[in-house]
Amino acid sequence: MADTRFERSVVAVRRFNRLYTRQIGLLGEGYLESPFPLTEVRVLYELAHRDHLTAAVLGRDLGLDAGYLSRILRGFEKRRLIARTRSRDDGRQSVIALTRRGRAAFAPLEARSHQDVGALLKRLSAADQTRLTEAMATIESLLGDEARTPPAAYVLRPPRPGDMGWVVQSHGALYAQEYGFDERFEGLVAEIVARFVRTSDPKTDRCWIAEKDGRVVGSVFLVRKTRTVAKLRLLIVDPKARGLGIGVRLVDECVRFARQVGYRKITLWTQSILVAARRIYKAAGFRLIRSGRHHAFGRKLTEETWELAL
Repeated sequence: MADTRFERSVVAVRRFNRLYTRQIGLLGEGYLESPFPLTEVRVLYELAHRDHLTAAVLGRDLGLDAGYLSRILRGFEKRRLIARTRSRDDGRQSVIALTRRGRAAFAPLEARSHQDVGALLKRLSAADQTRLTEAMATIESLLGDEARTPPAAYVLRPPRPGDMGWVVQSHGALYAQEYGFDERFEGLVAEIVARFVRTSDPKTDRCWIAEKDGRVVGSVFLVRKTRTVAKLRLLIVDPKARGLGIGVRLVDECVRFARQVGYRKITLWTQSILVAARRIYKAAGFRLIRSGRHHAFGRKLTEETWELAL
């Protein structure tokens, strides 16, 4: 049984490899419709994005035979795409860098690659784009070189069954602990979440869930207020996951989606004591347009309305 399962896994990986190489055009003679085969493009990419590279480091990181890499580099030298200078750290080594001509040769490859990947992703919905990049992150974490490409600190994804309960419970517990809010705040969150589940339209409303190490650590909602105005709601990040930029990323996703949908403005309601959230809103370009004292959730508070013109 184990051998059969392993063989099925081998077949599945090979099938995926065939699909992926077709999708990104690895089977053609010139990668990205360029005069360079794939291996040469890989070398150019490393030289364009990294400094102080030697042939030994290039060969090691790309898994290339030293003789094969040497022939590629000699060809680049003849075409004046690269230049070598003696390494200050090791006089026996030469540091390789792209020349101005080399960077000019690589620039259209970079642009074409970005364009092709963008075209591939545009065929997918936003939710499927997230699923795809999460799957790629999983592959990278399992097969990649952990010393050079550590797995993503967190991922953003659409909500799954059980996530809405986490949103309500986390808001109730965290706001009680950090700000002294009573159970009425948790009730308000539950109403907002229930309304989203019942009435949200994926064309105009979204929820993003932040996940780290398989555990939910954050959320945010963007919902339709009017035809041209969206409302940002329920931004929260677990205290154990703070400092990773999750809050900033969640708000950025709201802004990106709002612009994509065609909203003209995003509005949000918050309290002045939520200092960290207010910093995120301000950094994203939101402006405080109104504030006033009120009594809510068992406390005297200053409520605030912020807006971002898109």
